[in-house]
Amino acid sequence: MSERGAIEKARRIVVKAGSSSLTTPEGTIDANRIDALVDVLAARRADGTEIVFVSSGAIAAGLGPLGLTRRPRDLATQQAAASVGQGLLFARYTSSFARYALTVGQVLLTADDMMRRSHHRNAQRTLAQLLALGILPIVNENDTVATDEIRFGDNDRLAALVAHLIRADALILLSDVDALYTGDPRRPGARRVSDVRGPDDLADVNLGGSGRVGTGGMVTKVEAARIAGVPVVLTDAASAARALGGDPVGTLFHPADARRMSTRDLWLAHATTGQGRVTLDPGAVEAVVRRRKSLLPAGVTGVAGDFAAGDPVDLCDTAGRVVARGLVNYDASEIPDLMGRSTRWLARELGAEYEREIIHRDHLVVLEGGDV
Repeated sequence: MSERGAIEKARRIVVKAGSSSLTTPEGTIDANRIDALVDVLAARRADGTEIVFVSSGAIAAGLGPLGLTRRPRDLATQQAAASVGQGLLFARYTSSFARYALTVGQVLLTADDMMRRSHHRNAQRTLAQLLALGILPIVNENDTVATDEIRFGDNDRLAALVAHLIRADALILLSDVDALYTGDPRRPGARRVSDVRGPDDLADVNLGGSGRVGTGGMVTKVEAARIAGVPVVLTDAASAARALGGDPVGTLFHPADARRMSTRDLWLAHATTGQGRVTLDPGAVEAVVRRRKSLLPAGVTGVAGDFAAGDPVDLCDTAGRVVARGLVNYDASEIPDLMGRSTRWLARELGAEYEREIIHRDHLVVLEGGDV
């Protein structure tokens, strides 16, 4: 079966819509656009497909009521706009899906929910139970509490991670452009890219920046498609029905090998930000990257940043290149006294509680390009 055919037959699909697909240029909710998209999702739902809808638009929806003409740059005002806009947005979805006797459930996530194991499992269980109960989950980043240091920054990456969480069969990314182009589609010479099977298909693509009311852009959509591990279609909201039907619209990203990674490794690699850096000697780099071993104190030569035990940190080689990321077992202030020491020596001199890894291999992922 072709990838397009797989989308047509998919039994569980994640659909993501960006802010520009749901709001007016002035930042208010566009009821007609929402109803049109809900019509499409409800029709596919009626065919027996489970749908999880990842919706941007909370901040954009809050701009009008707050009297703002553009997306604010400061975090506090963004959070205020999200607080106002999220309720308006979800109320509109509730009303629109009710036309089809469909009940929706709101799921607000932060990157922290993906970083912390218990939160990650809770999100997975919640989404699974909502689907089992016949509820259509509507997912968004919880912008009211997310911080600059720990946030998705866009819902494209969130949608890809949700696709892993629920073991979706396909992902549809709806944007304000109908496909991926080699350049700005408004300019002469830009060519539509119909299929992306690997990096070579992106060699001529000039990925632009983000839009006025959203935070994403083609960079985040390509990144999302790369990590989704399932067929991904990028197109505009007007083409949503055709995309779900397997028609040759938009750009089809053929699945890479991201499915070989566990969901836990994916969120650690793509939903976390290193809160500091730990430098490894060549032997430790070899052990961590090639032999997939835990990071021991003996292999650490430096530490930078202010992090606490349990935080994600980047592991670097002696040239400063980030090769892996993991959840650290020590505060940053503790590591200098441990560097270069064996765990046996540390246990004898400092106590049995120090006979542990800096980062255990179960909480560590090698990053792309990190192989040596």
